[in-house]
Amino acid sequence: MKLPSNPFPHHPISWRAILVAALITSYIFPVKSLAQDGSFDSVPLSTAAKSHSNGQTQANSAGQQDSPAANPGRPTVSTPATLTPVGYLQFETGIMAAWRSPEFSSQTSFGVVTKFTASGRIQLLAATGPFVHSDTEPRNGTGDVDLGVQGVVHQGEGSHPTLALSYFHRVLDGGTPDIDFGSPTNSAVLLASADVKNFHYDTNYLLNELVDDHNIRRAQYGQTLSVSHSAGGKFGISGEIWHFTQPLLRSNAIGNLWAVNYNAKKNLVFDTAFNRGLTSTSTRWEFLAGFTYLLPRKIHLY
Repeated sequence: MKLPSNPFPHHPISWRAILVAALITSYIFPVKSLAQDGSFDSVPLSTAAKSHSNGQTQANSAGQQDSPAANPGRPTVSTPATLTPVGYLQFETGIMAAWRSPEFSSQTSFGVVTKFTASGRIQLLAATGPFVHSDTEPRNGTGDVDLGVQGVVHQGEGSHPTLALSYFHRVLDGGTPDIDFGSPTNSAVLLASADVKNFHYDTNYLLNELVDDHNIRRAQYGQTLSVSHSAGGKFGISGEIWHFTQPLLRSNAIGNLWAVNYNAKKNLVFDTAFNRGLTSTSTRWEFLAGFTYLLPRKIHLY
């Protein structure tokens, strides 16, 4: 899920610092906690997510060794029901430039989603927005911090979807302007992912709790559908339609997103996307660009 208020100002040093820190981290974790491991402990090909829409395969048969592969959720609003490789940290990092939203005319933001799959069915997530630059007050600040957990309730294969449930809670309100579907305090999501005739789809159904400045609480409902396919070579393309109610505005936000991804390595995927709001209270334009990086070192919890 593309959580709101994932901000980033026009500050190249911050971008480079985050990138360098992520890469260095993979090599400086304590040796007792991390070990080089070539095994792949994730899901079969039939439930692979967007990075594998270009025809790459995942090996998951007994005793078969392979390098771990990233399972990106960005840049679409939809999140895959499938999990990242067991025991590996994955970072989904990117910038978003948005124009003409209910709370601002323009905003540039930076966000990081960190994922760690502790077992074959449980994944821990943290979504942070380190920086924001907006044309409304506060012009510079930080975004929200959300913590979540995702669990697979049914492991699918091929056209039979993998089903999962996730829950997010906002632990820190950054106080910066939100995009069109707001900043939920609590969020429950039903996720489904499958492959049908060389197409991959992710669909989410969301129930969010929104709280306004007067502590009035409202329920928000959302639906997303993302479809991905190979674009030849290491490229893939995704199209998405999404909808969220806006109970505090008594309206609806609907958008259409198109994305291209480049699979540089199995554990490194670059992406770029454009999103077009289709209602008067939707963010009119969004540009997104970033990457997903799976640390190649496995964390042993025992």
